[in-house]
Amino acid sequence: TLRLYRPAPTVAFGQRDTRLPGFGAAAQACRDLGFEPLIRKAGGRAAAYHEGTLIIDHVEPHSDAIAGAKGRFAFFGEMLAGALQSVGVHAAVGEIPGEYCPGEYSVHGFADEAPGRRVKLVGTAQRVVSGAWLFSSVVVVEDSAPIREVLTASYAALGLDWDPATAGAVNDLVPGLDVQAIEEAVVRTYAEYATLGQADFSSLRA
Repeated sequence: TLRLYRPAPTVAFGQRDTRLPGFGAAAQACRDLGFEPLIRKAGGRAAAYHEGTLIIDHVEPHSDAIAGAKGRFAFFGEMLAGALQSVGVHAAVGEIPGEYCPGEYSVHGFADEAPGRRVKLVGTAQRVVSGAWLFSSVVVVEDSAPIREVLTASYAALGLDWDPATAGAVNDLVPGLDVQAIEEAVVRTYAEYATLGQADFSSLRA
């Protein structure tokens, strides 16, 4: 199952964040800025989403879901970088120094006029249970300023260092791109690897 959607303003904290003495203040800072603080099952540090981001959830049954977990990070990172490249974004896989919720397989990008300034565009996370895996990706497409603001406030409260300049959006690099354009690019890229069908959320059953 492949699910794509735009979330309400949310900051998803990792389990480690909740054990820091500043977690309560960080959660309140999020609320003050209009973001709902949540705690996610997957690992990592705090990451922020809003209506200008695209979340891609890929759920698949697997008899040995733990096997190949690292390979999935590499595969989906390259796939999403390719989707962004297909619409003119200079995108590549790899952690950049100082990024929020740092990850080896984050996707970053840069603008033509500033090739030395890289910004994080996509974060990925994975959860494995008996018989299945979930791979979730978040693409920041539009309106990076609120993301940067809420992460600055929450990371300060948590006492975590990061570089706010690494938080960006796709349309900071290629003006005019929007969530719809990136969603279409992702679907096209997925279609190169699998046959896709469509269904409304209301038709899905747990």
